Amino acid sequence: MKSCIQTIQDYGLRSIGIGERRLPTSDFTLCEQFTLIGSGMMWNIYFGILALITGFMLATALAVGKSSKNRLIRKPAEWFIFLFRGSPLFIQFFFAYFLFLSLKKSYPMFDAFTSAWLGALIVLFLNTAAYSGEIFYGALRSIPKGDVEAADAYGLTGWARFRRVIWPTMLRLAWPAYTNEAIFLFQATTLVFFSAFPAWRQEGDALYYASYFADKTFNPFIPYPILAFYFILFTLFIVWGFGRINARLNRHLPQAQKKKLRLRMNLAR
Repeated sequence: MKSCIQTIQDYGLRSIGIGERRLPTSDFTLCEQFTLIGSGMMWNIYFGILALITGFMLATALAVGKSSKNRLIRKPAEWFIFLFRGSPLFIQFFFAYFLFLSLKKSYPMFDAFTSAWLGALIVLFLNTAAYSGEIFYGALRSIPKGDVEAADAYGLTGWARFRRVIWPTMLRLAWPAYTNEAIFLFQATTLVFFSAFPAWRQEGDALYYASYFADKTFNPFIPYPILAFYFILFTLFIVWGFGRINARLNRHLPQAQKKKLRLRMNLAR
């Protein structure tokens, strides 16, 4: 029987193609399950971080576009947000996969888009951008008129006013709700396992390995709680990190007016 250190060396980076190629087939140890499921978490973190960063930038543009008085700018932003918020994420995965598959037949350049590492990432990016865009739009509408009037009084207009007054205030108001969206996005990365997008080189995410152990041992009460443990751990990390950012955004407020970031679980969406 392998030592736990040897197991970590063999399977710790298996999800990205480094280490032992064959999965254990018998005598599954707790160390093997923790190691392989933890290895698969690399993909969940990859999907979550990249989708969150790129989605944040698009969400800001969507919020500004939806609040625009120009109909040619406002309507596309509204339709985009409505489309991705109005349809299930699971359906979006399947629709995107078969769309990329059809495009691949005519344009070989779309070959990479049919893989999970890129195709599923694009779906998550567009989905979180739509939800975050609606959050930011609500924050834009909630900005006190006094802040805008003060910016005008100081002679700030256009981009300078948006960058120094409107955008920071929008983030301060939207950040608690945006934190919940970040948590949901990270948890939603498990849906990639059920989507049509194939795993890269047959190395899957955390749910892939948890399902493998559950099928082999006929005992789901060990691998799935391990999977939940990892997600709870990273959720706590997200809450901590976003809490620090929230404190930074509100550093100019008196101590009595500062609101602590509260975690609200999304039981359904």
